[in-house]
Amino acid sequence: MVKRYLIPLVSFLLGSVFIAAFYFGILTWAQGWEYATSQFARDRAYVIPIILGFGIQAALYSILRFRLFIPVTSTAHTGALMGTSGGTSATAMVACCIHHVTDVLPILGLSAAASFLTRYQRPFMLVGLAMNLIGIGVMLFVLYRERQKLQPVPLETK
Repeated sequence: MVKRYLIPLVSFLLGSVFIAAFYFGILTWAQGWEYATSQFARDRAYVIPIILGFGIQAALYSILRFRLFIPVTSTAHTGALMGTSGGTSATAMVACCIHHVTDVLPILGLSAAASFLTRYQRPFMLVGLAMNLIGIGVMLFVLYRERQKLQPVPLETK
């Protein structure tokens, strides 16, 4: 009984820590720790929801993967959902952090790409957040549909 709640909680925490470490790792590598903390303070309204959204996706995926709240005989669409969730999470992270590549693009001779990514930093983050919400919505829909299969259908009597 405890694992039904412990596994999703641990998945949420690990997913959130992983994505936050990735975010801070990219920023620290690019410009240093002071820059990373100032950038986080500036963009926290976008970054915190993306981090939490990724953690929620990890928790929902663990519920589906380990069949914690659905019957063992029902596999639902966990295989397809795994691809959807992984792709959505990866897209969200890339969209969130792609603008930080601008620090090295001028060195590589890609100044136009650097200015483009810098100019559209916030839209990239909004797309990442939207991808997180879509992934969460898909997983909640699958969970809802599987739970509906468990509900007895009332018989009408006349």
